[in-house]
Order: sequence, then structure tokens, then C-alpha cells
Amino acid sequence: MTRPTRLDDHPTVRAARAAPAARPPAVLDAAELRELCLAAGADDVGFVEIGRPALADQLADITAAFPHPKALISLVCRTNREAVRSPARSVGNLEFHQTYDRTNEIARDIVIALERRGVRALNPSVGFPMEMAQWPGKIWVVSHKPVAVEAGMGRMGIHRNVIHPRFGNFLLLATLVIDTPVSGYGRPLDYNPCLECKLCVAACPTGAISKTGEFDFSACASHNYREFLTGFGDWVENVASSSTPREYREKVSDPETVSMWQSLSFGPQYKAAYCVSVCPAGEDVIGPYLADRRAHLDDVVKPLQDKVETVYVVRGSDAEVYVAKRFPHKRVQRAGMGLRPSSVDSFVQGMPLLFQRGAAARLDARYHLVFTGSETRSLTVVIRRGTLEITEGLHGRPDLRLDADATTWVRYLGGRASLPVALARRKLRLAGSPRLLQAFARCFPT
Repeated sequence: MTRPTRLDDHPTVRAARAAPAARPPAVLDAAELRELCLAAGADDVGFVEIGRPALADQLADITAAFPHPKALISLVCRTNREAVRSPARSVGNLEFHQTYDRTNEIARDIVIALERRGVRALNPSVGFPMEMAQWPGKIWVVSHKPVAVEAGMGRMGIHRNVIHPRFGNFLLLATLVIDTPVSGYGRPLDYNPCLECKLCVAACPTGAISKTGEFDFSACASHNYREFLTGFGDWVENVASSSTPREYREKVSDPETVSMWQSLSFGPQYKAAYCVSVCPAGEDVIGPYLADRRAHLDDVVKPLQDKVETVYVVRGSDAEVYVAKRFPHKRVQRAGMGLRPSSVDSFVQGMPLLFQRGAAARLDARYHLVFTGSETRSLTVVIRRGTLEITEGLHGRPDLRLDADATTWVRYLGGRASLPVALARRKLRLAGSPRLLQAFARCFPT
């Protein structure tokens, strides 16, 4: 068979031109699109224009993955409540993973249906896989929660989960990106389904959720996500640093080893997610709680509080103090976070996530941080009685000034450079009491 010499002569090209695909619609009808998504299996759906100001910080990442986006589709898929509430975390994790798979399949089916109509569409993962080359920075293509809030699918509760007005927080979210506008878009709910009952505060084994609204990312990530990103690196380092099996077993218990094996074999296992378990919000959920709040506490909340389990904390963190005081029957296990910054920028981005308000409760200091070399940046960091403020540039009179070679600073944070050696070589220079640098480090344990 003679190979075509011109593209126009190729059989596929001739066939396509003889029967061209349907012209893509200029605008997708919102009602028809909603029916398509529900028919595919979604439990609720909403739409957001790509230019929504509240999502402006996501536009660059979305466009990098999918050129010329015009609109976002927010999908909601329910999880089974009793499975998520069970103290047997294997049951809850099975439900999460099955719903992850189902939600990804629904998103993919919708994309197929849209492509058949001439609409270009993309379905980023509900969870993993993600863009791991960007770790420890932003590794996800699109942030599903802000999109869902803007689409009217719910509001953020005090526990940082989206609460749907009907399904509560027993759900998973997905986002589709399309190249065609929609005839109508959702708006954020004019009320928050969160009851502010603070049951999530009471159930959290690490104290990550504060009654006053603050959230300790470090406490949540070090325990609940122990067998995801943060704890896996810590476990690998335990393996690598053990010269004998006996030394390894002194660092890692047999249950921890087989638990990590299970996560590697069948999907990462959440250690808690109790904040989701105990939440009574949502029209389909709230009835039993309103009928008998004591029964909800006895049947759902207390079994999680009373559960004897290992809670993973970072050494010197607020969580370590909290668990020992609030849940003395739970075993505290110190663990690393694995959140070593790869640059000064990632160090700055991570500071609010790692900040320990308890450790900083008695500190009142102004820091000037000046980085030179591979990265140039000047910052003023004020830590005042449990609060953190970071501003670009140097402002006010500092209690401590740190001048650092950027590469050396990043290596020091990652445990690959010695502070005394860096000071001796003038790669790091301090103007002020070294104790203030120690106090600074205590506020950001990893």
C-alpha cells in the first residue's frame, strides 16, 4: 500500500472532512448540562465562570493544564455516612476510596459525553495522582473546595470541609474544566450549613481545629495523613537509617509496618477524619441529632474520643501537648512531617501552615530575614503572642536580623547543613540574640 504523501490524501483526513464532527455549541444550556451530569451519577452539580474573582488565584494553574478554559463544573458525590462514622477506620477508608474511584469515573464519563458534543473538557483527579514534581508546593491542578463554594454546592465549615446544604460533609468533590461558556452559573450560598456545634473540635485527636476558628495544618497532616505524603518520607528515613532489622523494629512497631504495607498495597489510609464523622450538618443528616443530641454524642462522638490508638505528632508541636492533656489514653508517637522546603519561596509559603500558636504564645519578636544568592528576598516576620504576620520588605526595628545565603538556608532547614558551620563560614549571619532564632525554630517544627 502506498503511503499518502500529503496530509489531505490520508484516509482518516478524507473521512473526517466527508463527515465533519458536529459544530460545538457557542454556549452550553445550564439545565441540559445539569441533567447530563446527574444522569452520569453525580448527586449534585454547579457551574462557575472561569473569570470569577474568588478563583483568580487558580487561573494560572488551570490554564497551564488546559488552555482556553471558559467554565468550571463542580460535581458532588455522596459518601455513606455510617461507614465514615465507624471507629473501624478500615471501613471508613474503604468508603472513601470507593467513592474516589466512583467520582473519577463519573467525571470521566461526563467528559466523554461533552467531547461527543464537540466540547473540549478536562477532568483533573479528585485526589491523587497529583503533580508531585512541585512538592512541597501546590501539587493539585484545581482546588475543588473553593470551586464548590462558588458554584453554590456548600460552604466551608469550621473543620475546613465543604458542607452541602442537604448531604452535609459526607461527600467528595470533583471539578471539570471546559472550553465553552454555560448559560447560567451558580452563586455561593447566602448562609452556612455549619452549625458551629464544635463537635469536630471535640473529636479531633490532635487539636488541629480550634474553637475560635484557627486551623493547625501541621497537626492534621502529621496524623491523619500519616500514610500519605508527610509520613511516608518519615517511614522511608526510618528504614534507610536502620542498620539492622532490630534497629528498625525499635523505631517502627509491627502494626505500623503492616499498616504502611496496607496503604502501599490498597491505597493510603486516613488515620482519623473524625471531623467529618461527627458533623451533624445537612438536611439529610441533621434529623437524628436534633431528635436526640445525647444519643449522637454517645453513638458517634464518644467512640472516637475513647478509641485507644496511636496519634502521630511532630516533636515539640502544640499537638504533642494537646494529645497528652486531652486524650491521655491515646499513645503519642513522634513523627517527622517530611515538609522540607525546596526553596525560600516554599519556606515562606509553608510558614503559616507549620506555625504553632501554643509554642509562640509567650513570644513577642520582630524578625528581619534577608536572603541572597540563588534567591533574593527580604521579609519581616512578626510573632506576637501566638499570632504570625509576614510582610515583604524590611519594616520597623528588628529584634533579630538573619542574613542568609538562600541555598544554605534551604539546606539547613532540610537537615543537610550545620548551623554552626554555616555561621562560621558566614553563610548565615545573625544580628541579635541567637535565642530568638531558637524561639523562631520552635514555632515551626517539622
